[in-house]
Amino acid sequence: MRMMKTKQASIPFLYKLLGSMLAMVLSFLIAMIFGAKETTLHDLWLAVASGSLADNVLILRELRLPRELAAVLIGAAFAVSGAIMQGVTRNPLADPGLLGLTSGANMALALTFVFLPGLNYFATMIACFLGAALGAALVLILGSARQGGLSPIRIVLAGAAVSAFLYAIASGVSIAFKISKDVSMWTAGGLIGTTWGQLQTIAPVILIGILAALLLSGQLTILSLSDEVAIGLGQRLVLIKVILFLLIILLTGASVALIGDMAFVGLMIPHIVRKIVGTDYRYILPVSVFIGATFMLLADTLGRTINAPYETPVVAVVAMLGLPFFLFVVRKGGKALS
Repeated sequence: MRMMKTKQASIPFLYKLLGSMLAMVLSFLIAMIFGAKETTLHDLWLAVASGSLADNVLILRELRLPRELAAVLIGAAFAVSGAIMQGVTRNPLADPGLLGLTSGANMALALTFVFLPGLNYFATMIACFLGAALGAALVLILGSARQGGLSPIRIVLAGAAVSAFLYAIASGVSIAFKISKDVSMWTAGGLIGTTWGQLQTIAPVILIGILAALLLSGQLTILSLSDEVAIGLGQRLVLIKVILFLLIILLTGASVALIGDMAFVGLMIPHIVRKIVGTDYRYILPVSVFIGATFMLLADTLGRTINAPYETPVVAVVAMLGLPFFLFVVRKGGKALS
């Protein structure tokens, strides 16, 4: 057993990164080829490299390609935001979906549909950012209201309370103004209907957020140790925390604007990645990008094929995997796979 652990630990990080990239590429090819309408690698090549108008090619180019590219971005965004949140709060149970961010964004969506129905997709995404920021602020304020400051348990409890409150507002507004169907269609946690226009709006935001997170990965590693260590090493603690929380809001708000509710991805992926690369966030964040994308691609493929030609919402697939994982982590005291 010791030899196996030593051998695993001796694998260079570059190989692990390349392995995660390869897993994402293979998952992307699987997602593109399999579905209610099965296609081939040749069809995929024609969709990318030619202007063919054949049925299979059009399905790939106009429906599946933007959808799976969105899955890559969403999976990477949730995984990175979850890793950042776990590092900043030093809470192994932290996840954007569990701590008020997605519920705040959903509430903002409902209010936007009612009071500003004519907003375009970009403006709706901005509203999601503001809602996610409100949710995060309420959790942090409520969690630190009592003496002793924030703790992992207080953050989770505050997140559960705030999420329930904001979801109640969203549901109440939806019912009162008879827009429940519109809100449900948007927040059902699926990638169906993703367009190239939506992708062009959301991709720069997520890519910039991920790049900024990678640049701050060294500071995040120091911050994940303790505030005292970070201050002792000359880190500008408040500034770095503010920037990192803004990145979490940016990544989560953009993701919710496209896919709706999606819990557990930001919880699971960082735990799995820490098992592979250790506790250094300079390694965790880049690998989380590709493992998160791989997970979302496979979940979406399963949702499209498990009951074809009907779709199973990807949020249901993720929840079936995520809830047992969450309970497992709780049972292990947050140390599972870490």
